[in-house]
Amino acid sequence: MKIVKKTHAVRLAFLLSGFFAATLPLQAQPLPQDVRDRIGDLLTETARTTIRSGRITIDSVAADKKTLELYAGENCAYIPFREDNVRRIYDGIRELLPAGFKRKEIVLFSDGKRIEELIPAPLRSKADRSRKRFVTKSPEPLVTRANRPYRPTAGLDGRHIALWQSHGYYFEPKLNRWEWQRARIFEIVEDLYTQSYVLPYLVPMLENAGAYVLMPRERDVQTEEAIADNDPAIAGASRYEERNGTKPWTTGEEPGFAYKQSSYKDAENPFRDGTFRQAVTVGHPDDVSTARWTPDIPKGGRYAVYVSYKTLPNSTDDAVYTVRHKGGTTRFRVNQTMGGGTWIYLGHFDFDAGCSESGCVTLSNLSHKTGRIVTADAVKIGGGQGNIARIMPAEQRNPEIDYAYETSGYPRFTEGARYWLQWAGFPDSVYSATGHTNDYRDDYLCRGLWVNYLIGGTKNAPDREGLHIPVDLSLAFHSDAGTTMNDSIIGTLGIYYTHKDDGLYPNGASRDLSRDLTDLVQSQIVSDIQALYEPEWSRRGMWDKAYFEAHVPEVPAMLLELLSHQNFADMRYGLDPRFRFTVSRAIYKGILRFLAFQYKQDCVIQPLPVDHFRIAFAGRDSVELNWQPVADPLEPTAQAGRYVLYTRIGDGGFDNGVPVAENRIRLYQQPGKIYSYKVTALNRGGESFPSEILSACRVPDEKGTVLVINGFDRISAPYSFVCDSLAGFYDEIDHGVPDRQDISFIGSQYEFRRPAPYADDDAAGFGASRADYEKEVIAGNTFDYPALHGRSIVSAGYSFVSCSNESVIDDEVNLGDYRAVDLILGKQRETVLARGACPPEFRAFPPELQLALADYCNGGGNLLVSGAYVGSDLWESDTTGASKEFAANTLKFKLRTGRAAVRGSVRSVASPYKTLKGDYDYNHELNGDCYVVESPDAIEPAADGAFTVFRYAENNLSAGVAYKGAYKVCTLGFPFETVLTDERRDSLMRGILEFFEQP
Repeated sequence: MKIVKKTHAVRLAFLLSGFFAATLPLQAQPLPQDVRDRIGDLLTETARTTIRSGRITIDSVAADKKTLELYAGENCAYIPFREDNVRRIYDGIRELLPAGFKRKEIVLFSDGKRIEELIPAPLRSKADRSRKRFVTKSPEPLVTRANRPYRPTAGLDGRHIALWQSHGYYFEPKLNRWEWQRARIFEIVEDLYTQSYVLPYLVPMLENAGAYVLMPRERDVQTEEAIADNDPAIAGASRYEERNGTKPWTTGEEPGFAYKQSSYKDAENPFRDGTFRQAVTVGHPDDVSTARWTPDIPKGGRYAVYVSYKTLPNSTDDAVYTVRHKGGTTRFRVNQTMGGGTWIYLGHFDFDAGCSESGCVTLSNLSHKTGRIVTADAVKIGGGQGNIARIMPAEQRNPEIDYAYETSGYPRFTEGARYWLQWAGFPDSVYSATGHTNDYRDDYLCRGLWVNYLIGGTKNAPDREGLHIPVDLSLAFHSDAGTTMNDSIIGTLGIYYTHKDDGLYPNGASRDLSRDLTDLVQSQIVSDIQALYEPEWSRRGMWDKAYFEAHVPEVPAMLLELLSHQNFADMRYGLDPRFRFTVSRAIYKGILRFLAFQYKQDCVIQPLPVDHFRIAFAGRDSVELNWQPVADPLEPTAQAGRYVLYTRIGDGGFDNGVPVAENRIRLYQQPGKIYSYKVTALNRGGESFPSEILSACRVPDEKGTVLVINGFDRISAPYSFVCDSLAGFYDEIDHGVPDRQDISFIGSQYEFRRPAPYADDDAAGFGASRADYEKEVIAGNTFDYPALHGRSIVSAGYSFVSCSNESVIDDEVNLGDYRAVDLILGKQRETVLARGACPPEFRAFPPELQLALADYCNGGGNLLVSGAYVGSDLWESDTTGASKEFAANTLKFKLRTGRAAVRGSVRSVASPYKTLKGDYDYNHELNGDCYVVESPDAIEPAADGAFTVFRYAENNLSAGVAYKGAYKVCTLGFPFETVLTDERRDSLMRGILEFFEQP
């Protein structure tokens, strides 16, 4: 973080003007020092009920016959003031005053303002009608998803938010190398760490509420990239094609994008290297001209789609883009009166590899207003690799060394904003204020300058050059440094700035709005963390200081320092996906409450994801889906009113969703095809995150139906420990489970000695971590394993349906209806978050599940269980002996040891159950495709009829146990879904199901 330095003269002039304006004609009067001290004590005690604060003092006093003015130190303004604590402060001060002062009106100032003026406007019982609100009015947002099945009328519909996630990889000329801007510590580096909140959680929450989010860094973690353009590119087989109607495409007069070189130096701008196309809009479909971009996609996967165009004086505000992807087609309306000459994000979609019409983008000149201009330039698919090349400035070079321009060699999403902004066509006056001599400074300077360039030309910044995008606010998401040695929390800091341009924005709104935004967001974060995870979470206060990212944007702006990435106690929470979700939801809620007040609209919080999801056959060619809404204990408005059902067929992608009025639906399914479903909850505030993904398939001439239970819903931080002078994250025991994927993990911690000092970013001391994974995206829990299991079940000739574990626990599913049950446990295990201030979660076999499985088995069922902790979690979570009895009496195994193998191979051994055969490899290393199994269990037979059927190849410990008696059960100490290759999984599942069919 960097702070803008003001000259002594400016600072003095400001302080004097503020002082005299506030005090005249009052005169300084003596208030006994002991009274001042007691008032300071009162304020300090008040502050410490909500923030971590030093002592507050009364620095000066002024009074006349009617009024007593008290001027507290700046840190008094760090307090989150509310009407109730303001009232208590004034009542408390009055009690402390000598008799001669008690009848006076008391006014307490801090940071140049009355403390009652520091209460956020949305939290005041009476509105200040003289205070102008910050509103941006545009008839059409920059981007609208045309076939979205809902509109969040009490959310963020039509709002534009500028958001960024701290630093990024950059070129350091002094060392002639690319490097991070912060140290590698506790398995992260801040440059990547804050992305693990912003990209997977905060941005989708804001988008689900209806906002369009603008970012100065690459938002797609896909390392591949494809570009299609009307101008020839340097590589690839991407295509650009046109079809002309009554108003044909022509070449525009100004420059456009062209991809003519593999890297860009200094001020080179790809958006000035080519041309663009344009057509006059028409009103009838028969007259339409279309442009189509078909990118040559390097490999199948999920990609962000960006478009570019040119904004002209007569541009259309409803250019319709259609994206064809694996899930179908999705249409967008783009307001081309703003945002021209850069990459405009549409969304993320699944694509197959190659260049085909099933993966393309089209644009037409059909419009509700004829005679305007629609423009077409390039389309970008994916995030790609960094392509900005840097070199040591000439004046710093050693004449004996031949220097060369270097790109980072890292994925573009890891790089700082300075490099994305160059690739995205912004002027170098935005991304290189130092004239290409200091990338470190350019990176933090460019973010605020970028915001102002976005809003240039709008009603709130009519005299600025820019993109005419009506941004409502900006938020810079950072983590901070600082340590404690007693396992206490550093906590959360908010920074804003008001002392600029007479405290007003160009549109006349007060810059105190930035304090309102900061208070609302910070209060929400701290409150939610304290309620759900850590009652002792610290609030560090709110600073009214000229940090560049808070000082420069000409919109309400907040700089957030969430926690200390250098402090172990903070990071035990900070590495956990549940914590990241909660923090991100709190930020979204604070932003929503701020903007709802600005626009005088209702404020409704989007629901939480649904649970108790289950699928059952409802006939030969239909299924019934059921689920339950989840109440939010913190938000009474976050109630589900409707739902959206998303469908995937086979290996395709999910469609655009259909609205569903109730929490159940009956659907047709074509026999022989695997259908997968996910559900979101809706209300007037927007859309929840999706449920887990469940699947089903009816096989013609089926051998029976298998119920797949998804019992793997764990997401967690790596294993952590505290032991005397040692502490840290030890992921050899348990790497934890990322939520879908982890984009911030850089490598394992190697320095566990708490006294080890920080020397510099390359020698970070306690918490220092390796760098072998910092270019990788690490796979986690996809919540999509029923489909993978189901493919192998279908391959063996069986139909299948699936359900969540809570549906079984709450007795909503009758296991006895199914020929076999396949329980997915993955890396499910009872998990304690940080110091254990909240209850543990994710027990593999809760008592209710044990009872349901026992009843099923005793009824003659066939049960498959697989997971890395099938034994150890039963043993470690057992306080009564009941879980060990369940293992022995129902599953017919006993735990031999956890952490049984590291090489990832099992082999079958001789047993009476001859269909259970073959050698199998499972995933035992971190990668981008499947979660890692680092510590599988060794389990051994515990009853007559139970035999070891698989052993770990490296040590011959028992890896799987099968039992045949009154029922059959096969338990694997490694997760089935981690077995490598479809063919081997099919073989293993076929053998297990054949074992179940044996007499």
